Amino acid sequence: MYQAPPFSLTLLHPRYWLLWLALGIAYLISWLPYRILMLLGRGLGRLSFKLLKSRGRIARRNLELCFPDMPDHERELLVQRNAEETGCAAMETLIGWWWPTWRIRRFAHFKGYEHIQAELAKGKGVLLLAPHMLHLEAAGRVFGLTHPSIGFYRPHNNALMEFFMYRGRSRGNKYMIGKRDVKALLRALNDGEVCFYLPDQDYGRNRAIFAPFFAVQETACTNGTLLFASAANCAVIPIYTSKLPNNQGYQIEALPALTDFPGKDEYAAICRVNQWVEQAILKHPEQYMWVHRRFKTRPDPDAPSLY
Repeated sequence: MYQAPPFSLTLLHPRYWLLWLALGIAYLISWLPYRILMLLGRGLGRLSFKLLKSRGRIARRNLELCFPDMPDHERELLVQRNAEETGCAAMETLIGWWWPTWRIRRFAHFKGYEHIQAELAKGKGVLLLAPHMLHLEAAGRVFGLTHPSIGFYRPHNNALMEFFMYRGRSRGNKYMIGKRDVKALLRALNDGEVCFYLPDQDYGRNRAIFAPFFAVQETACTNGTLLFASAANCAVIPIYTSKLPNNQGYQIEALPALTDFPGKDEYAAICRVNQWVEQAILKHPEQYMWVHRRFKTRPDPDAPSLY
């Protein structure tokens, strides 16, 4: 288990004072009504895409690669909506980290929990597959209201941010595991825990299998999903997370466990995972993290970058 970072007096060093101030202001902002938070988030997102133009370029390029037949005006509209959702993600981080349970419960909706219960009743752990939707910080809290779980994450390099991030992400859930601690995640699954795993980013050439993802025929995909599914006594259950319209909050939908997974054909198993991720994205494409350089690793390391 990754140990929760303890508070130490070094976190009061002057080099952290501005960050303390920013976090204090963010905490006060988190108490604003949900509707106001989302309005602020959309404005922040539009501004960030104008000031940080690389974000817009990456999102636009990813959409060009994934949906080459999409008309230009539709793609541009999707980029603008994604910019707004990216800004809302900052507000949803405040919601996930700091909202009290009574408040977030009003915005929480869960479907399909019986699929998770069925696998736990068999004495199995559950490996939850979730795509990188922008609202995941809030969705993680929503999931914890029904079943406290374990997260697999990358610790922050800044000690003060790590102190707050660990506690924020584990609030309402059990604990977090550093992304390099594979053995700890396997132990948790074998102990019958429910563990989040996000398989849809480019983690580099190491342990990658190249498989189709939307229109890009050779996309670097981690084989971590296959490793955990085959090495632990667990079921693999995909989930959809959605931000609902009209400020209704967030919905988690658990699907039935994947059958005969991963099987003997690793390539086919990765394709199954990618097809599910595609389905999840197509439900709400504006809510996906398109600013990640998903196709930066190419099969030929000497090939020109797609970006």
